Amino acid sequence: MTSAPGSTTSPERASAAVGGAKGTVDFAMTMSPPELAAHLFGTGFEALRIDGARPLHTVPFTTFEHPDARRALERADVLITAWGAPRLSDADLDRAPRLRYLLYAGGQGAILLPESARERGIQVSNAGWLNAIPVAEFTVAMIVLANKRAFEANRMYRRRRARIDREIEFPRAGNRGKTVGVVGASRIGRIVIERLRGMDLNVQVYDPFLDAAEAARLGVTPLALDELMRSSDIVTLHPPLNTSTAGMITAELLALLPDGATLINTSRGAIIDQTALLDELRTGRIEAILDVTVPEVLPRDSELYTLPNVFLTPHISGSMGTEIRRLGEHVATELERIVLGQPLAFPEELP
Repeated sequence: MTSAPGSTTSPERASAAVGGAKGTVDFAMTMSPPELAAHLFGTGFEALRIDGARPLHTVPFTTFEHPDARRALERADVLITAWGAPRLSDADLDRAPRLRYLLYAGGQGAILLPESARERGIQVSNAGWLNAIPVAEFTVAMIVLANKRAFEANRMYRRRRARIDREIEFPRAGNRGKTVGVVGASRIGRIVIERLRGMDLNVQVYDPFLDAAEAARLGVTPLALDELMRSSDIVTLHPPLNTSTAGMITAELLALLPDGATLINTSRGAIIDQTALLDELRTGRIEAILDVTVPEVLPRDSELYTLPNVFLTPHISGSMGTEIRRLGEHVATELERIVLGQPLAFPEELP
């Protein structure tokens, strides 16, 4: 589980800090493709030019099998990683006696480490809270457009190529007074809730771990999942994917959605029973906005490409383009804290 922004490491972990005013922190980088580093940190990795921080190589490694990568790992105090980075094995960590920090420019860095990392005293920081921002922004934009019936209006306009009387064709369009159901009060779900707060919407949430006091603080109505599906104009999915959430949106739950409702998924495709979703979409009864699917790249003959009531995007809701630099700045800030001997601002609890 990731700690909230501003959390600090425990005193015993903090005492393991390297660097500070007394020495230099050496860091290695791994990600794929290597060109990603320029998007994260700028040309020549300018964001990482921190007094007291020294890069051990000039191009990020994509594997630890290369002799140069092994030599860098042997000397590294900090390993800077991003998506596409290889997992570290116990053997890799045996060859990295100085390694104390892994900084991940993404949602969860612990997946790159073996179980022994905790006992070895390795600390991890991730950029999950920052990566949640563009996902939430994308979601809110889709909610606004879906309530305005923008996707349906686009199809109608292209088909008719004539004036559309919006009051006749879309009498229930608009965001005023609509109900949005948020499944999962995760960090993304919470940002969505906060961004919707200034709009004239009724926001309700399903999350079995959200207590009444926290729901009141967020200004949302907690409901059982079946109630939320039955009473929402738009349902947006934000739970993590694990054994308890895989396939949680079943055929029975999809059937509860009101006619004309919109289902938004920016979480993971496996959250939904995709066969059941296809069956429901074929009826034309509901709309779907899908940024994620199963598999992640659909086969060329998938109906999701052609169904008119599906708005399909290739997993673009997360950080992309100019947004990636925000993640790099996060990593640079954490690296600077290490150099100064300060605890990580965004520590990730290791299993």
